[in-house]
Amino acid sequence: MAESAIIEAAEEKGLPTVIEYGEAAFYGPKLDFMVKDALGRKWQLGTIQVDYNLPERFELEYTGSDNQKHRPVMIHRAPFGSLERFVAVLIEHCAGNFPLWLSPEQFIILPISEKYEDYAKKVLDELNNSDIRGLIDFRDEKIGRKIRDAEVKKLPYMLIIGEKEMAEGKLAVRKHGAGDLGEMTIQEFGELLIKEITI
Repeated sequence: MAESAIIEAAEEKGLPTVIEYGEAAFYGPKLDFMVKDALGRKWQLGTIQVDYNLPERFELEYTGSDNQKHRPVMIHRAPFGSLERFVAVLIEHCAGNFPLWLSPEQFIILPISEKYEDYAKKVLDELNNSDIRGLIDFRDEKIGRKIRDAEVKKLPYMLIIGEKEMAEGKLAVRKHGAGDLGEMTIQEFGELLIKEITI
């Protein structure tokens, strides 16, 4: 009955399925969800299982409408399977190029010299107040090196700050893999990121 119910549910949802008898689910039928990574390899992530084993082992009972004791059937699920496996597949699939909403750091501010660090901190505070995540590269390195390092780290956006940007209250914006996007105000840049995150 449980096997039929799982097959019917999968058909009703239009899920492409393969029936595999004798797999590892020794305590009841299960539905595994397979995903392909960037290399086309299949990974089993989520699973939904009809579990006849644990209610027995834990001696679970409920009182039915007939006022008698009954053993429940447990449906246990693991939406992501092993969280570590899910994160590993996600990192590998994206090759570190996470979508903006998922990227741990969404931008990095690159001051050309220490003279512009106070302005960089002001920019960071304003963007953090809009729930946009970023950091400042305070290293005493040439701007070309800072840009290259940010590209290698696959940080989505780089905000370059020099004398002109500080004087005009603007940012020179670069996007990872796309290059120079021109100058923007802090507000314009914030709106750009929020729009990209919510698409």
